Amino acid sequence: MSEKIKVMIVDDSAVVRQVNRETLERESDIQVIGVAADPLYALDKMKTQWPDVLVIDIEMPRMDGLTFLKKIMAEHPTPTIVCSSLAEKGAAATMEALAAGALSIITKPKMGVKQFLQDSANDLVQAVRAASKANMRRVAIGMTQAATPPPKLTADAVLAAQAASTRAMANTTDKVIAIGTSTGGTQALEAVLTKLPAVCAGIVIVQHMPEKFTAMFAERLNTLCKVEVREAKNGDRVMPGRALIAPGGKHMMLRRSGAQYYVEVADGPVVNRHKPSVDVLFRSVAQIAGRNALGIIMTGMGDDGARGLLEMKQAGAHTLAQDEESCVVFGMPKEAIKLGAADKVVPLSHIPELISR
Repeated sequence: MSEKIKVMIVDDSAVVRQVNRETLERESDIQVIGVAADPLYALDKMKTQWPDVLVIDIEMPRMDGLTFLKKIMAEHPTPTIVCSSLAEKGAAATMEALAAGALSIITKPKMGVKQFLQDSANDLVQAVRAASKANMRRVAIGMTQAATPPPKLTADAVLAAQAASTRAMANTTDKVIAIGTSTGGTQALEAVLTKLPAVCAGIVIVQHMPEKFTAMFAERLNTLCKVEVREAKNGDRVMPGRALIAPGGKHMMLRRSGAQYYVEVADGPVVNRHKPSVDVLFRSVAQIAGRNALGIIMTGMGDDGARGLLEMKQAGAHTLAQDEESCVVFGMPKEAIKLGAADKVVPLSHIPELISR
């Protein structure tokens, strides 16, 4: 039997520590080796046994979570999940935490925390499992399974059958670049988008991220990039020099009006346990843009996007998968490669140049 994933929970809320501990200890492959009310107490405990994964709050006494995270990443890079408030202040700090090396976000409201965390148990377990597989060397260089898990639906649950009038055009002046990513993707997207020129083909992106955080993530990237980066709104046009990021909690699909592309942002069931889903975006791009598109699948756990990328390739699009060496988690690209969906397997550092071409 393989070793259990050792987890340390650091949160000043006794309720959060209790519920998260109980959630994780129900899993046979996870062991909570300790809990702490603040980072200084956690560091003292970690001297005797270092965790495989940290689950931390941002707002804590004595030392805030962001300072703690930066210290950990500088001295002993460790896969870290941020358990953050949905409040504006918490969301802003969490964006800084992702930039500092945190891998993913588990949200918590100000009220009704216990029930919310119990309802989100599957998210926490899956985040811990993904984090335990992270290539922390790439993070440093680059900058719950519930008793009844949600059904693993395909993109058919969201995408309506396309009428003949919306089939991919053989030729159009507009091109589309579709990118899908998950764990480790915030750093990977920053590495790619900051290297693009001000004018390049329109970009549509799905990054697995909770509601309320995608807008702040887009705003942060917009301050760093030459291209315009924004959280997508229904009807936004896909145009040169613009990157649209699917909002958390909504699916994003490519649509066309005449020779121009735009996005539809809509609710729907989770697909591959995600909303937004990469498969939903990629399959819509295959149907609407066909050979006028470039599909790119990057770091992330699971297989969301693999089948969608294959459909893009079959529709005539060029397709890329990020290579294992440069991924934080080689899950989604690995599954796409296994399906034969990728024309090329490339390191992260090559992707900006290939987009620019």
